[in-house]
Amino acid sequence: MSRVGKKPVEIPAGVTVTINNNDVTVKGPKGELTRSFSPDIAINIEDNIINVTRPSDAKNHRALHGTTRALLANMVEGVSKGYEKSLELIGVGYRAQKQGKKLVLNVGYSHPVEFDPEEGLEIDVPSNTKVIVKGVSKERVGALAANIRAVRPPEPYKGKGIRYEGEYVRRKEGKTGK
Repeated sequence: MSRVGKKPVEIPAGVTVTINNNDVTVKGPKGELTRSFSPDIAINIEDNIINVTRPSDAKNHRALHGTTRALLANMVEGVSKGYEKSLELIGVGYRAQKQGKKLVLNVGYSHPVEFDPEEGLEIDVPSNTKVIVKGVSKERVGALAANIRAVRPPEPYKGKGIRYEGEYVRRKEGKTGK
């Protein structure tokens, strides 16, 4: 039995979950998320607790069981608390600034790189070397943060680049001359 799938998902106060066939809509103070799940997996709500059950021990049902429960838990947490990812810019002259809703990065290219966040995501720039991506969908927040990081990933020789806050970059020794 899936250890993740067996755990019930508690619905906090202020969050409503509606199930129509296997389309689940979660509404909360931060926003609303909708997702379709496999019709094989049964999703039930009893006393503000979501339970996920599977019909058999087939390999694909075992895989879907834990995944469905984890996605539901992420949706409930997203609309109640929200998600955020922090990025740091490390390098001489590397800076970020916000122009309206757009994020403008100057990271050593001949041109500035601009990011326009999609609906439901927000970008904060508390200092010119720190960027915070916020939103209700864990998947979309992580994807936007990864796209920003991919503009200039951290390199191992000088450690310059855009990295997640707290990310460890393994350093390499440079060339040695005679």
